[in-house]
Amino acid sequence: MTPYPPDERCPTVTTPDRYTAHLHLTGDLDHTTADELLALALRQMAAQPDLRALHLNCARVRACDPMGLSVLLALHRRTDAAGIHLHLDDRPPALDRLLTVTGTLGPLTSPPGRSGSTTGC
Repeated sequence: MTPYPPDERCPTVTTPDRYTAHLHLTGDLDHTTADELLALALRQMAAQPDLRALHLNCARVRACDPMGLSVLLALHRRTDAAGIHLHLDDRPPALDRLLTVTGTLGPLTSPPGRSGSTTGC
């Protein structure tokens, strides 16, 4: 999988209020970019102590490999523990298929405390 091209600023963050943050993802969510996403999301959570909704806008995600999926699950565990609802917005069909096939669509799109099991991750 290819890393982000140098001209793409990804991910970018918008904060419409103190309770909400939007991370706009672009390119591949894979072994070369997953750690960057997790670090950015955790920094945003620390910078916004009143955060209640973290939106990952996935409309421009081209691909997601197992490392990308692993980071989404790790981020979900962190947001769930903090009482923050993780939203995977505007998912492309390929990402939905991956989440469905792996059985992670429900857990990754549930409100905090209702995610069920993310066994094995």
